[in-house]
Amino acid sequence: MDARIQQSVVANLSNRPTPIGVGPFVIGMDPTTTSPHINYASPYPGAAITAADITALVAAFRAAERTPRLEYVTSCAPGLEAQLVAAGFVVEARHTYLLCVPGALTTPPTLDYLNLHEPGTDAQRAAVISTQNEAFGGDPVASKADVARLRRQQEAGGVVVMAVTDDGVCAGGGGAAPPTGAVSEVAGIAVRTAYRRRGLAGAITADITRRLFTTGTEIAWLEASGEDSWRVYERVGYRPAGERLYIGLS
Repeated sequence: MDARIQQSVVANLSNRPTPIGVGPFVIGMDPTTTSPHINYASPYPGAAITAADITALVAAFRAAERTPRLEYVTSCAPGLEAQLVAAGFVVEARHTYLLCVPGALTTPPTLDYLNLHEPGTDAQRAAVISTQNEAFGGDPVASKADVARLRRQQEAGGVVVMAVTDDGVCAGGGGAAPPTGAVSEVAGIAVRTAYRRRGLAGAITADITRRLFTTGTEIAWLEASGEDSWRVYERVGYRPAGERLYIGLS
């Protein structure tokens, strides 16, 4: 299972606007942003990696004027962390990822005052991004590049869902990457402060996951940011499965 998750990460990075292949790594490069959370690398699962490969990877990041950074499933490159630390990288976080398969998905009760649907206009996409930015402490204004990135995600087969109240307010949202190898990552589940503790995060997560499974996705996976979100995801059918490492070089 770990290998399928890691391979899907590599495939999604390879589908970025300007990906860079560096030996056993791929850097998912996006020229519209310098964010290290978008421009990062990951190794091909099971690839042999040398110190020279890591030197070349850092050089490729520097040439592109981006911060060297990786995200990957640890079991798919068991010796890589030690090599990266030896090269000066610093561990940022270790997260357990959770996954869900079609038979395990649980649909929570319908929330009468909300409508869950996919954004069909750039104005709606901007509303989703604004909601996510507010929830995660970012700039509440959605940039044109952010909106274009979300539109590309949908056009490539990814899922985006927004929760809209009866009076037209975007109360929450989230999305999923275009499936590769019948695997997709669910991410960016966000709820505005005024609408929390009502079951909305679980409803959004379940709706995104259902849409993925309807189109043939076999595995949906995500990461929880804390105990509260962990419980939300478990209630709709996600279960712990493996570990991912976040590591970067200043």
